[in-house]
Amino acid sequence: MNYDPDARRDTPLSCNLIARIKRDGPLTVRQYMTACLQDADHGYYRRREAIGRTGDFITAPEISQIFGELIGLWSAVVWQQMGGPSRINLIELGPGRGSLMRDALRALRLVPDFLSAANVHLVESSETLRAAQTETLGAIDLPINWHPRLEDVPEGPTIVIGNEFLDALPVEQLIATPSGWRCRSVTVDDLDRLQFGEIALPPSGRLDIPVHAENAPAESILTVPDFSELSAPLASLGKSAPLAALLIDYGHAASEIGDSLQAVRDHHHEHPLTSPGEADLTTQVDFEAVRTQITMSGSENAADPALVVDGPITQAEFLGALGIVQRASRLMAANPIEAGNIELGVARLLAPQGMGTRFKALGVRSGGLPTLPGF
Repeated sequence: MNYDPDARRDTPLSCNLIARIKRDGPLTVRQYMTACLQDADHGYYRRREAIGRTGDFITAPEISQIFGELIGLWSAVVWQQMGGPSRINLIELGPGRGSLMRDALRALRLVPDFLSAANVHLVESSETLRAAQTETLGAIDLPINWHPRLEDVPEGPTIVIGNEFLDALPVEQLIATPSGWRCRSVTVDDLDRLQFGEIALPPSGRLDIPVHAENAPAESILTVPDFSELSAPLASLGKSAPLAALLIDYGHAASEIGDSLQAVRDHHHEHPLTSPGEADLTTQVDFEAVRTQITMSGSENAADPALVVDGPITQAEFLGALGIVQRASRLMAANPIEAGNIELGVARLLAPQGMGTRFKALGVRSGGLPTLPGF
């Protein structure tokens, strides 16, 4: 998306960032994303309830209750694969308004032994969203535990759910120049307006140029994700007890060149520099990089990884394998007045060239567990 500096919005955060850049120099894209999303005073996730029709975007659990219900029952099957341990950590990363967990726990009433074993943990840094989750889950007769980071969850047999969590992890971006790759940055122009620029690469060893980026033409953008915020604690949890994780997000199965940084505000895309702190900044998830970083994390031997990855497969394939069509048919028969809305919601989740194929599902498991359900 082209950037029109005159269309910018003077937000409280943009004023702070301009002053910071003029004082300390350009920001990397990672630093810019981190500030926009997590700034203590003006960060997007610190102060806005972003999800829903009155927010900036809608996620799958808000589209259909069946999404969360199937993931709940998926969790029960995984628990059985683990041997039905007497205690199980059921963790959700970035739980939004709590809709997925609410629907999952409602479906899990069919598996009371699982509910008796479950310790529910929500990993959430936003006080605004914690308040929304507390309200959504208020009728749940289970203790709910909140943590700012995944590594704060106690050890034990663990199931982790992350829907649209990976896309918000800050990334670095590189830009190809005639003299080689340089780090893409955020700076200010002569009129004190934010703009993209470029700076020298950091010391060698932190940003390696992958094979698929060799010989890229000038001006090409390379997104360099860092999933260590997820992969390191997953590997740590998986060392002491069985672990399984389900990660669903939009992105591409194989690494590729291109600028996938995007901003969404009020259900419309805008340029990432237009409204710092007041628009959701995300990138398309590089699932090949996710696979690589997870399998390498916590493992001394690449041929014997601590964690095994299943997928990615499309969201349509995953939900189809879990029986979404059959579940929708039963729900429509039981609620004929809502049958049209149920059908539309499921169709949106499965749509070719839409959520059904743009979104991918990835499974992560301890080496001793079988292939996860749906994969």
